Amino acid sequence: MPTALRQLFALSVLVPLLPLVPSVAGAQWSNRYPRNAGYGHHVYLEGYELPVLSAGATDFAESPIGEQVIASRGWLWRFDAATGVARRLTSGGGVDSRPAWSPDGRTLAFVRDDSRTLAVMVRDMASGRETEVDRGMAMDPAFTPDGNAIIYSNVAAGGDLDLWRYDLASRSRTRLTTDAGIELRPLPHPDGQRLVYLAKSRAADQVRLRTLATAKDVVLLQGNLVSQTRPALSPDGTRLAFNWPGENGWELRLSSTERPGVSILLVGGAGARPIAPAWSADGRHVYFYQGDARQVARLYRVAAVGGQAEEVAVTAWDWQAPTGRIVIETRCPTCAPPTGLGADGDNRDAARLSVTDAAGHPLIPAEGMARFEGQNGRVFFYSPGTVTLEVPVGAVTVRGVRGLATREQVATVTAVAGEQRTSRLDLVPLWEAQRAGWFSGDHHFHLNYGGQFAMRPADLFPMMQGEDLDVATPMLANLHNRFEEQETFSWQSLGSGPLLRWAQEVRSHFLGHVGLLGTSELFWPWVWGPGYEVNGRDDRLNAEPLAFARRQGGAGYYVHPVSGTRAPFSEAGMNSLPVALVADAAHGMVDLLEVVCLWSNSVGTTELWYRFLNAGFPVAPSGGTDVMTDFHRTMAVGTTRVYVRPDGPFNWTSYFAALKAGRSFVTTGPLLDLKVAEQQPGDAIVDGEREVAFTLGVYTAVPVDSVALVVNGRTVWSGAAPDSTGRRSYAGTVRLPAGGWVAARVVGPDITQWPAMAEYAFAHTAPIWIGRTGSTDPGARRAAATELLAALGVAEGRLTTGYAGAEIPALTRYFIEARTTLELLAR
Repeated sequence: MPTALRQLFALSVLVPLLPLVPSVAGAQWSNRYPRNAGYGHHVYLEGYELPVLSAGATDFAESPIGEQVIASRGWLWRFDAATGVARRLTSGGGVDSRPAWSPDGRTLAFVRDDSRTLAVMVRDMASGRETEVDRGMAMDPAFTPDGNAIIYSNVAAGGDLDLWRYDLASRSRTRLTTDAGIELRPLPHPDGQRLVYLAKSRAADQVRLRTLATAKDVVLLQGNLVSQTRPALSPDGTRLAFNWPGENGWELRLSSTERPGVSILLVGGAGARPIAPAWSADGRHVYFYQGDARQVARLYRVAAVGGQAEEVAVTAWDWQAPTGRIVIETRCPTCAPPTGLGADGDNRDAARLSVTDAAGHPLIPAEGMARFEGQNGRVFFYSPGTVTLEVPVGAVTVRGVRGLATREQVATVTAVAGEQRTSRLDLVPLWEAQRAGWFSGDHHFHLNYGGQFAMRPADLFPMMQGEDLDVATPMLANLHNRFEEQETFSWQSLGSGPLLRWAQEVRSHFLGHVGLLGTSELFWPWVWGPGYEVNGRDDRLNAEPLAFARRQGGAGYYVHPVSGTRAPFSEAGMNSLPVALVADAAHGMVDLLEVVCLWSNSVGTTELWYRFLNAGFPVAPSGGTDVMTDFHRTMAVGTTRVYVRPDGPFNWTSYFAALKAGRSFVTTGPLLDLKVAEQQPGDAIVDGEREVAFTLGVYTAVPVDSVALVVNGRTVWSGAAPDSTGRRSYAGTVRLPAGGWVAARVVGPDITQWPAMAEYAFAHTAPIWIGRTGSTDPGARRAAATELLAALGVAEGRLTTGYAGAEIPALTRYFIEARTTLELLAR
């Protein structure tokens, strides 16, 4: 070992030990587009409300003179329903959607997305000249009946989404709404005096009819989490077509604007998801789109008086410019087994791809769901190993990765008119985790959560293969008071290939969200506590579902526990912790903690986790993305994950046992291989109070700037970070105390590159225990218990306030018992 490195080790244990976690620029993903103050979770705003890119036909609009336009592949297309031919209208790098006609049919307003902002554009149909009206989160344009102005939605500086009026002659803007929450989808009434619009707030989602002169509203519809609802007003203003969640799927319904409250069903059925209703110019039909089994948007229409919906098929796509075809082949030369074979018999392996033309416009296949990830601002899709795209002629850039272990590979191919060209990417992992005995899992995400395309369980396999993800446990969860897709809970695939088993997220919002892994039955109730209309005053513990999971051989799992802060024991931090988490940990009821999640703070969660470990609560780490795979705008499954080291052959039983035992590490990008005294994470070193050898391998496809060893939550060694992405090995010695734990951790700067999608690079091993699992150092134990007592005190105050006026003897007794436990540990 080099002398300088030995001196560094010696120095590290002589100076006062500082908390491990350094300051990092990022915290957690918050927003890609301009921040909206009126929406609780920006991931839902961007996932539910922003436009969608699809290879099929979406966003139908018909002019008063019968000219039709649709959106597809990120451009607008003229459409002739009689012949089925679509001719491309717009071009360029932006993604265009949501067209709206002027009353005279001479002008078209639409939304253009540049991956950072949305702009409302106006196009003169005769000349093709385009003019920008407004930018920011500008969307949902609609012309006033006289054609003199456009009403649309946009974010005011420091505010929320409001409705605005843009006068075309004076080019002046007037704000129309200032309500709390968001207002969007304006639909001017043909009388020019009223306006239908969609309003969403923390209290409810509503479709309102406003009298413009008085700003007085009438509520036409109301619900909670009506994610895809986008009403359409009939040309005469008397009827409202709207899509709304039903018992077994979404429905397309019709109601009166003059006598609201009763509606009739136009389209429905199990699994139905009619999206974006739009009226024909004559008011006789309602058009909508719906995804098929290949996640291709198909256009339909139904008579306004009712009847069978019929497909309005696009039979030909005329690009209005020369096109060629490119074939993209991806392979992992060292991976086995391959997920596909090429025509020449060579191995082909699944991958995540992002493809753009010379203008930067995203290019996607003719089928399969395309997604937009808001960290790096890319449209991506999955390939089984070979995929063919029709593209405009010219330079095409192909970017590909396969899971977190591969660095992004980039190739450029020139598309030639009428010809087929091939682009090949070799995706070689920096570390072959499976061969080293490690298998990866994403233990928190949702298959369907009110998005644009209804996904099936088997649709997860192409994603898992493209992300080199071995295990997935998608979670059933409520959409406020709806408990959907319960029939999928028994669906599982535990044979060869990726393992998939359903889990459940139980949401007592006030007490904290918990995941139940490895269970065979659903826990009821799914929701309770302050904030819910039913069971809102239940004297029920989170320990109930946690114990329910254990009785079935499963595990209880607190998810996204620390959000918005790197300091969970600050006053603000303690007030944001799940109310029941500290009490549950003190009772020994927490099996797993979600240390990495896209929507929470890994650094802050780690600081909380350290206190649990130091207090002697052997909580194992886990990871999950919490993405919604039916969203167009979402991150990729597995981009935060846990790696697990099973004992024996890989299968569900061995994997899950190792996960619960903490034979693991969690990551948003870097991969870690740690041994201390020849022991690995989850193991125990025979005894402490001695110097032992360690080795650490860091394999990272994204930049890192901090590599460290931690003992009982404090840094005892820091290594030089890799100069660039790749591999680096470290070796040395570290002195251990009599009790506690040792682990490794890596942190990086804000991530702006693939394969990662979290805000910054982060990886942490589970503890290697000193002496035995759950052992402690007396000083660290007392300090941790003291801080946990402070957090418990804040939680007790919040409990009393939240349940004011309710009798909660079970909760009160449970918190008192937790306090007693922590007070004993703090002595």
